[in-house]
Amino acid sequence: MRLRPLTVPLLSIFALAVVVVIASRIVLFVHIFFEHAGPALTQEEIETAYNNATAAGEKRQQHIPKIIHQIFHNWKDPTNETLPSDWDATRDTCLQANPDFEHRLWTDRTSTEFITAEYPWFLSTYQGYAYPVQRVDALRYFLMRHYGGIYVDLDNGCSRSLTPLLYYPAWVTDGGHGALSNNILGARPNHPYWILVTESLIPWGYKYPFPYFTVSYASGQWFETALWERYHRMLLSQKPAARNNADKLYRVMMDMRAGAARWVFFTQGRGGSWDQWDNHFFGYIGNILVPRIRRNAGYIFLGAAVLVGVCVWGRRRFGSCCCCLWCLGGKRRKGYKVLPAGPAQGVSEEHEMV
Repeated sequence: MRLRPLTVPLLSIFALAVVVVIASRIVLFVHIFFEHAGPALTQEEIETAYNNATAAGEKRQQHIPKIIHQIFHNWKDPTNETLPSDWDATRDTCLQANPDFEHRLWTDRTSTEFITAEYPWFLSTYQGYAYPVQRVDALRYFLMRHYGGIYVDLDNGCSRSLTPLLYYPAWVTDGGHGALSNNILGARPNHPYWILVTESLIPWGYKYPFPYFTVSYASGQWFETALWERYHRMLLSQKPAARNNADKLYRVMMDMRAGAARWVFFTQGRGGSWDQWDNHFFGYIGNILVPRIRRNAGYIFLGAAVLVGVCVWGRRRFGSCCCCLWCLGGKRRKGYKVLPAGPAQGVSEEHEMV
């Protein structure tokens, strides 16, 4: 059957588009594990800056309102809005340390009411997510955009007042390796980064074969990190005179590894509210495999160079790549091995299947 004249070009364009999309996803996947854009601040640096300004009587601009948002969606029983005892105790640390803040606990019911009233264009996407945790991810971004304030996961507690964190226009937390975190966020209302993030949720809302991949790329940490990098590229494209300090983004370091900067404002409690079979696999890639590759990049490059050298030498010496040891055993021709001729029969050669 002959193809129509336009079929081949159209198939080629489609194949090229698929390759470009896959390649861009791979590049983005690798990139999120390296150094991120924007200034990084340790919690000690934030505390010191606030204490020094207070002692000197310096008046600083407060960008973030005194609101602490937390989300509790009971996926097994949405009508039950009672917090588990350990999360209730952890949340109480934030209530006690920040009595002058407004505290909002968003349940499944109040969350849906908020999206319905303020962002009805997103409601069908919000309700149609394949995994409930995606609704929690998306909701926190819309809360940052609409109200501003500080969002804190229920498995994170507060060790002291969060007031020093209010003097930065917007920030996310950074564990120091892998993607950025979305467990604790801070922002002034209508910050352009959170507008970009919330308006990117629909076009990024693909469903991938792996659950963890879907959650991370469509609404979670990989998605947040990708938009973080895109936002900083947008800032760099602006002329310096057009840049607004109120639009800046910061990374608050929350590295849990030994020797990392001390945590000042937050504590870590029980996690794992959403766990799928592939979480550990991708966690291994991001937290263990990629850092090891980065640390040993020189050795990996040297090994690759040696392997290429052996292949080049083998090709010149034996007429084939010979990267595999069994290739050094002899030449092969089209799947057959040449055998010596028999002396009595006068047969020039015979072949034996290998």
